Amino acid sequence: MRRQANPFATDPTPATKPVVWRPSVAKQKGETKHAALTERIIADIDSGILKPMDRMPTHRDLARELGLSVQTVSLSYKEAERLGYLSGEIGRGTFVKARVTDRAGRMMLDHSQNEVLDLSIIRAVYLDAHEDASREIFRELAESDIASFMRPCRPIAGLDRHREAARLWLQPMGVSAGAERILVTNGAAHSIFLALSCIIRSGDVVLCENLTDHGIIGLSNILGFSLKGLPTDAEGILPDALEAACAVGSVRALVLIPTLNNPTSHVAGAERRRAIAEIAQRYGIFVIEDEVYRPMIEEDLPSITELLPDLGFFATSFTKTVLTGLRVGYLVVPPAYSIRAASILRVSSWSGTYLTAEIATRWVENGTAKELLAIQRDEARSRQRIAAEILGDHFASGHPLSLCAWLKVPQHWTEDGLVRSLANQNVAVTPSEPFIAGPGHGGGIRICLGGRMSHATLRKALTTVRQAFEQLPPVYDVGSIG
Repeated sequence: MRRQANPFATDPTPATKPVVWRPSVAKQKGETKHAALTERIIADIDSGILKPMDRMPTHRDLARELGLSVQTVSLSYKEAERLGYLSGEIGRGTFVKARVTDRAGRMMLDHSQNEVLDLSIIRAVYLDAHEDASREIFRELAESDIASFMRPCRPIAGLDRHREAARLWLQPMGVSAGAERILVTNGAAHSIFLALSCIIRSGDVVLCENLTDHGIIGLSNILGFSLKGLPTDAEGILPDALEAACAVGSVRALVLIPTLNNPTSHVAGAERRRAIAEIAQRYGIFVIEDEVYRPMIEEDLPSITELLPDLGFFATSFTKTVLTGLRVGYLVVPPAYSIRAASILRVSSWSGTYLTAEIATRWVENGTAKELLAIQRDEARSRQRIAAEILGDHFASGHPLSLCAWLKVPQHWTEDGLVRSLANQNVAVTPSEPFIAGPGHGGGIRICLGGRMSHATLRKALTTVRQAFEQLPPVYDVGSIG
């Protein structure tokens, strides 16, 4: 986000001279000059040679120093900015960005769980019931004939019994696909990668929400497609915006989180889902539903995949609704893509993991999965009530069954400044940057409410957040997120 100057603050940054930095840029065979320079910028930031808030040399000065064109330096700065390492500020220069999201991760490695109150990662709630169920299934497996799921290496799409359990689990979500259209994967993220790999080629245009899970943003870099975020409201993507984007042409697919979107928690109603399906059908674009949170909602909502049998992919898993460590996903594909999806699954991981799929299958069959899901719902409601009590007037959006909440940032704070302030108080949260895929999002802070956390600990963390919101920042953080 570009920081706006505050005329009443004494901000030392404008007077800061550019850092003296003369990198050695060694271009590898086949590598462009700007790619080599971008790698050097990132490496020197990661190693600490370039420090947060350092002012980078001007494009012209660095180009002259290294014997490169100004355009080459500009491309490198732009790429480093896109990746979150630099921040270009109009009229002021380019600065090394405080890598707040990475810092939160490092804090988790450097501190014990008791020292850091981590609200930065969405986890399923973990209580004694989850511990007990896990130990019970481990005992059961130890006493079982394990050959049926430990010895096979085929079928690639999943053992027949595992796919049948998937079919049963998917039915309450409005998906009635036969087992032959279902692949067992290593989680919903794996499923979305497979779905995109089936249909997307480098350079294709893929649409999504303007704030979306950072996984799809990362996949756009890996698979080389152009990701365009669309405006949203309280139910997600606006049909008019989708229609306009499709009318321009070149759109290959839409990836969306219609239920409890990460990070905004919006839920698309039945009519919104039908409107999206109708537009997709009319323009012949694929729709990939990331429904990792769908089991939380008991409301009877149609699946877009069910409305688009030839164009729809449906992905879900157990990680966000039953048990975080149960990394088992189910991917429903159009009938024509069953063989292709299985072949991509084979080359990417051979198959889903049969052992964890066996645990999921037994839990679906004996009702444990439903029991743990019910606990998840109850605990999510309780934690959302606590969050609303302490931070309700700062909510931008949320939902009683969501594992996160999206908060408005006060005008007197910048996102980065607020995240830094909380990190200094051992509370980790996430700013908008990792989720931004398009304009019009307004910015914000995501807090996560899951994991193994007592209500007292959650209250402590959320109270720290509220107190930070109400404090005035240091003069160098005064500004607006715009």
